[in-house]
Amino acid sequence: MSTKIDDELFGSADLQWEKLKNKLFLGICFTASLFGVVVLVFLLADVAYEAGIGIVEFDINIGQFLTEGGRRDPEDAGFYAAIVASVWLMALTAVMAFVVGVGSAIYLEEYAPDTRITRLIEANLANLAGVPSVVYGLLVLAAVVNGFGTGSILLAGAIALALLIVPIIIVSTQEALRAVPDGLRNGSYATGATQWQTIRQVVLPAAIPGILTGTILALARAIGETAPLIMVGILFTARRPPGPLDSFSAMPSQIYVWAAQPQPHFHHLAALGIVVLLAFMLTMNAVAVFLRNRYEREL
Repeated sequence: MSTKIDDELFGSADLQWEKLKNKLFLGICFTASLFGVVVLVFLLADVAYEAGIGIVEFDINIGQFLTEGGRRDPEDAGFYAAIVASVWLMALTAVMAFVVGVGSAIYLEEYAPDTRITRLIEANLANLAGVPSVVYGLLVLAAVVNGFGTGSILLAGAIALALLIVPIIIVSTQEALRAVPDGLRNGSYATGATQWQTIRQVVLPAAIPGILTGTILALARAIGETAPLIMVGILFTARRPPGPLDSFSAMPSQIYVWAAQPQPHFHHLAALGIVVLLAFMLTMNAVAVFLRNRYEREL
C-alpha cells in the first residue's frame, strides 16, 4: 500500500516538474522572440525620430530630397541618383540571378541523377547561402573590377548582388519544385508528354508561387546590402542618375557615406534615406505576398 502511494506521489512530482520545464522553455522562447521585436521597434523609432528632426529642425525638403542628386552641401543633397541606381541594380540582379538560379534548380531537381556528386553540390549551395556578403564583393572586385578592368561600374555591383542571392534562389526554387505532387508529373507523362513539356506546362506553373516569393525576398535582401558594394568600390556621392556602365552610389552605400560625415545634417539625411530604403523593402515583400496569393488562387 505504501509503495503504491509513493509511486503516485513521485509520479505527480515528475509530472509537475515536466510542466514546469515546459513553461520555462515556453518563457525562454517568448523572451527571445520579444527581444528581437523590441530591438527592431527601438531601431525603427530612432530612425523615424532622426528623420523627423531633420525635416523639422533642419528644414529638409522631401520633394528636393527625392528629386535631386548627391551634393557636398547637405542643404542641397538628394537621394534621387541613389534610388535610380538601386532600381538599376535590382533589375540587372533579378535578370541574372533568376535565370541562373531557376535554371540550376530545375536541372538539379528534375534532371540530375541522385548521386553523391549531386548531393554534394546541393549541400554546397546550401552552405553558400550563408557565406558573408562581403566575400562576394571581394570576388567581383578581383575577377571583374580588377580582372577585366571594368572599374567600379553599376554592372559590377549587380554581378556581386546576383552572386549573393543565386544560392538562395536555387534553394527556394528546389523547395518549390519538391512541393509539386508527383501525381501531377505522372498524369502528364501518362498523356504522352515529354519531360520538358511536363516541367514547362505542369511543374513550373504549380511551383511559380514559391519561386516568385523566394526570388523577391532574395531581392529584398540584396537591395539593403552594403558590404558587396563597398568592396566593389562604391563610396562616393553620385550627382546624376547612372546607367549600367557608369559609376554609381546605391541607396545603402549613399546612406553609409552620409552617416560617416561629421555634419549632423548628413546624419538626418541618412535617417531619411533609411526610411526610403525600408519603404522599398516593405513594398517588395508586399509584392511577394500578393503574387504568391494571386497565383495560389489561380492554381
